[in-house]
Amino acid sequence: MLAKPDFFYILSAFFMLCVIIELMRARRALLYMPGDDRHKIEKALTLGVDCICMDMEDGVALNRKAEARAGIAAALRELDFGRSEKLVRTNAAGSGLEEQDLQAVLPGRPAGVVLPKVETAEQLQWASERIEAAELAYNWPLHSISLLAGVETARAILNLKEIAAQPSLQALIFGGEDYAASVGATRTAGAEELLYARSAVVVACAAYGLQAIDMVSVDFRDLEAVRREARFGVQLGYSGKQVIHPAQVAPVQEAFTPDDAAIAAARRLVEAFDRHQAGGAGAFALDGRMIDMPLVRAAQGVLERARAAGKVGSFPNINL
Repeated sequence: MLAKPDFFYILSAFFMLCVIIELMRARRALLYMPGDDRHKIEKALTLGVDCICMDMEDGVALNRKAEARAGIAAALRELDFGRSEKLVRTNAAGSGLEEQDLQAVLPGRPAGVVLPKVETAEQLQWASERIEAAELAYNWPLHSISLLAGVETARAILNLKEIAAQPSLQALIFGGEDYAASVGATRTAGAEELLYARSAVVVACAAYGLQAIDMVSVDFRDLEAVRREARFGVQLGYSGKQVIHPAQVAPVQEAFTPDDAAIAAARRLVEAFDRHQAGGAGAFALDGRMIDMPLVRAAQGVLERARAAGKVGSFPNINL
């Protein structure tokens, strides 16, 4: 029989491993579907999208909120989401609708809850308490329902440190259109007016070990523009992007999936790092470049994104 310290050490290590695995699931595309439209939700199941987010907020008319709650509750009970993560988006904290939203959908055990227009840590604490109460009431494992936060206003960007530090949080979702409206910015195709806030979200996520989900491309017909915007999101450090139309899913998920050449180069770099570390070397030369820790970390990031997307199996983690 294990001694108490050994038992609790193993239990803690197992819990942390589960958290890490969950955090690193692929969320390349997060597709919104209105909760009051069963046909669109069923259509989403056929797309192979990483995340299906059934909406009770912006995608639903004010006089259809009750129908959206009922529709999402039924979908959670009746539909097989396969490998797609089944998320629900409530109305914003402080809207007067959020309590009813959670009461309606939590019994269906969504994989995660998206709380939009978060501006304070207290709003996330409120949602986390409601989710935890449901998990306890139904004897589900604690933290089995993920929490994701939409940051969409000037106040949210100023409070990013406090918001991102919430222990129950898994991802921040940047709302570009709402943010632009909150600061009075004029939206442009290049989105230069959003770059500060867009980058600040990535920094906060990197600092607190969260996933960063990029803004929506509102012109869903221009798939080349969607692809360009997604690729720039990858360059900024985002791990996924919100989408609002089925046609956006494929180009976005492709953009956030490392290609074969990138995977091969990352594997080669990490394997070379292993060899040089075993030989007692620190920095080393590879293909005419001096390789040090930042480049190794970047290569590990490529391999982890590829693993989350199902392109490679597990690989040894390097303690950096």
